[in-house]
Amino acid sequence: MALLDILHFPDQRLRQKAQSVEHIDEKIGQIVADMLATMYHFSGIGLAAIQVNIKKSIIVMDLSQEKNQPECFINLKILEKKGKHKAEEGCLSVPGIYEQVNRAEWIKYEALNEKGEKIQGEVDGLTAICLQHELDHLNGKLFTDYVSALKLQRARRQLQKEAKNN
Repeated sequence: MALLDILHFPDQRLRQKAQSVEHIDEKIGQIVADMLATMYHFSGIGLAAIQVNIKKSIIVMDLSQEKNQPECFINLKILEKKGKHKAEEGCLSVPGIYEQVNRAEWIKYEALNEKGEKIQGEVDGLTAICLQHELDHLNGKLFTDYVSALKLQRARRQLQKEAKNN
């Protein structure tokens, strides 16, 4: 498994849209493994392929405390949404920035797993938030798109300052 480079805001490659995965093979399996290794290394709970400059519709996630329950969602589609929930979000592509974002409280989804098997479910709470957040990435959208221009400008300045210090 290889650690992949995570793109950071305001990198315009984060605005690209992912393409559907047509065939799930060893190459996709390796991408999933590398994405999981990268997500764990950087202490994330979810990662979309666009964040590592791979234009495929792939999401990995692990919400367990022990970090031993990896999940993969390929070609994720949200079929239904209900309710509203506001929660603080962060992102590996926008390090150190946390903002309140409104999301659907409950979602119904379908996708493929890393074996190519169809999976579907109904989820709420952090799982629903994470799936919506990562699907936004695959559509070229960041959680910063949901915050005010002033907060976005502050985040951009903070990230630029940190980049100069590194």
